[in-house]
Amino acid sequence: MKLSARIAAPVAALVLAGLTATACAPQTSDTSAKGDEKSGTLRVWLFQEVGHKPKEKVVDDAVAAFEKSHKGAKVEVEYIPVDTRAQRIKAAFNDPKSAPDLVEYGNSDTAGYVKDGGLADITEEFGAWEEAKDTDPIAKQSVTVGDKVYGAPFFVGVRALYYRTDVFKDLGIQPPKSQAELVSTAKKIHKAKPDLYGLAVGGAYTYGAMPFIWSHGGEIAGESGGTYKSAINSEKARKGIEAYTSLFGDDNCPAAKCASMGGNATVTAFASGKAAMAIGGDFSHAAVEAGSVKGKYAVVPLPGIAPDSIAPAFAGGNNIGVLKSSSHRTLAVDLMKSLTGKKTQAEMFDAMGFLPTYTDVLDNAAKKQPFVAPFVQTLGAGAKFVPASPAWGQIDASLVLPTMFQEIVSGRKDVAQASDDAAKKMDAAFTAAG
Repeated sequence: MKLSARIAAPVAALVLAGLTATACAPQTSDTSAKGDEKSGTLRVWLFQEVGHKPKEKVVDDAVAAFEKSHKGAKVEVEYIPVDTRAQRIKAAFNDPKSAPDLVEYGNSDTAGYVKDGGLADITEEFGAWEEAKDTDPIAKQSVTVGDKVYGAPFFVGVRALYYRTDVFKDLGIQPPKSQAELVSTAKKIHKAKPDLYGLAVGGAYTYGAMPFIWSHGGEIAGESGGTYKSAINSEKARKGIEAYTSLFGDDNCPAAKCASMGGNATVTAFASGKAAMAIGGDFSHAAVEAGSVKGKYAVVPLPGIAPDSIAPAFAGGNNIGVLKSSSHRTLAVDLMKSLTGKKTQAEMFDAMGFLPTYTDVLDNAAKKQPFVAPFVQTLGAGAKFVPASPAWGQIDASLVLPTMFQEIVSGRKDVAQASDDAAKKMDAAFTAAG
């Protein structure tokens, strides 16, 4: 989910397909390795990218350094398709003989994979790792279930507000400083330029809607004693839902066209010149640069409720974990450190645009590439994560929240009824997940 790699499928979308397979599958039988071999071949599964070669070169360099410092150890890297990863990884959890020692996975997959019994608990090793002390807290949360760590963050992705500088100059307006101003600005632009969406929004754009809910103090779900319960129908969450759904209509983004749009479609609308604003990720940058608005846009953090505040954004990204079945645990953990360490993440940013998960490396990236600054600001303001429950995969894949938004913008249900119905579906999934 980066600048060039997953333009067609941002973080949230990538963790969507096949998540049900992990969330709803019966727990894997215990496949824990019986030994810890200090030599031999380690197998690694990483995700294929659209622009694959730069990633491969960085990985090859990290592997070469690892092999040089670990005599007798060899590494085989396989790049697997993202869209079939859920089935392959689940099969690997059940069959240690075919399983890799290390695997890259979407950070929303963490809780489901832990429940399936596939990932090794590396809490002790992570805690003793000097570089890990500089890990962004939100990134660390994405590898944490309960109080245990199940991998290392590989990169992070967040969203901010893209806007057309030429349109804003033409209308004599400034980037919005608050959420209310964002809504009014969107409608002002559409009124002045009816051929443009003021702000492209999508009824299926869960991760574009979440900042509106979070900025009003709402939550997706609450946790108590390890048990999750939906909070999507709370009073604060409903205010955020109302703010987001107010952007669907003939005065900004007509429901007939925008209700079915997801995040990709909203970014495409902006990149192709059909929208004056869009909520896009750092990973959307290359797609926008390749569009008709190149040279005519800028990015600022998505504003929150109070003037000059930043709305909390979803912290997406990928992690790399050690499989519980690995018979090379010590070596696998060392290789994980090589692949996710500061040096590799800095090189991966240069090669692919993946945002680093270390605060100091991220700051350096922002200095090197000015477009990164709004996303770093957004992370610094306090990004948020989805419920760390294996049920989230089912909720996401079942389109519970998109259905809620679409019911509201189509007029089939009001906010109260739609959010109550969504909460019931979420609670059923949380209960089933245990």
